Amino acid sequence: MFDRDPKTPARKLAVHCLRAGIDAASPETAVRRHCRLAGDTLHIRGEEYDLDTFDHILVLGGGKAADDLAAGLEAVLGDRIDSGVVVTDELTADPERVTVRTGGHPTPDEDSVTSAEAVLQAAETADDRTLVLAAITGGGSALLCAPADGLSLDALQRVTDHLLDAGAPIEDVNTVRRACSDIKGGGLAVAAAPAPVVGMLVSDVVGDDPSVIASGPTVPAAVDPEVALAVLEQYGVNAPEIVAWLEAADYEPAPTLTVDNHVIASGRDAIDAAIGVAREADYEPCLLSTRIEGEASEAGRFHAAVATEALESGNPVSPPAVLLSGGETTVTVTGDGTGGPNLEWALAAGLGAPDRTVFAAVDTDGSDGSTDAAGAIVDAGTVGEGDEEAARRALDDNDSYPFLDARDALLRTGPTGTNVNDLRVVILGQIGR
Repeated sequence: MFDRDPKTPARKLAVHCLRAGIDAASPETAVRRHCRLAGDTLHIRGEEYDLDTFDHILVLGGGKAADDLAAGLEAVLGDRIDSGVVVTDELTADPERVTVRTGGHPTPDEDSVTSAEAVLQAAETADDRTLVLAAITGGGSALLCAPADGLSLDALQRVTDHLLDAGAPIEDVNTVRRACSDIKGGGLAVAAAPAPVVGMLVSDVVGDDPSVIASGPTVPAAVDPEVALAVLEQYGVNAPEIVAWLEAADYEPAPTLTVDNHVIASGRDAIDAAIGVAREADYEPCLLSTRIEGEASEAGRFHAAVATEALESGNPVSPPAVLLSGGETTVTVTGDGTGGPNLEWALAAGLGAPDRTVFAAVDTDGSDGSTDAAGAIVDAGTVGEGDEEAARRALDDNDSYPFLDARDALLRTGPTGTNVNDLRVVILGQIGR
């Protein structure tokens, strides 16, 4: 999975924690953990679905891990699945009975639009004797792009880029996307009605709210143009076409539909697996939070401060220990460099890293920001004497990638086949052993 084998025991432990976390959050692992077929009954997280009551089973959806999720469902249901369409950005699985299409991420493109149309068209073929299994994962907001009538793809591309560059959290970005889409906010479930829809969700959002994951294609939600306009105003986004469309749009109540949504994998699964690895190595795990948000560089400095405190006072944990955290940090882009949230986190942590520590972080999908790196691994020597000013300039210019690359600190995995919250690991103590 990772492109190189770390040389020191502490770095090996950090990468082992990251690898275990990614593996535990894979959709196929999650399907095996939460789904089983007993005779003609499909069991999903305690709910039962009698397959004898359906003539067809259709798998529809999208997201960075949607093809792996479809493959996992095929492994359980086999030829009971009749057909389906899912959309991803890079192929990491090849289900036999479900068509996999591709689209653009994090900015939607023409393929995102045509692929979303294919998903909606397939949904419209369903009837009340069809069971729709909706494979929804993080990244689906961009990959399932169905602009509302009167909106252009170009306008959605620009507003997405502006919100991301402004450091808006995904909840706010998706508030605007949901108001401007025919597939989000329950649109997929509406297209499939009267077919019963069961959402199979892999969460990449803090709190695992199904309405936020991929902007909730299976979660009926009201469309409130005023709330979307408030988001644009909050982040100073100049989007005249979107603003004009929202100002002319009316409030729409949530469609009346009943959908079962099951979150089968999340960032907590990744962290729990990393905790297990730490314990096996006789390091004391300490979970700081699964909900770290805000500016990535500030979060990096916070983790470095906690590590220093632990080494000096034994609080909140005595070394040898592993600090862990999850969540989704953001970057307010003010420069024109190359980087991503996990790279900025690592570089900021490296600036404050005390001796006898290692800091590592990845975006679990394998691509941090728009880079080819999943994340980075640093220690007290990564930002050496005389490098501090260059490191600060790199942070100011949002140019963490070349700084870390020059110091052999990047972690590359390629597409991992999953997409949950970022995973961060800090190793404390016993570095030389």
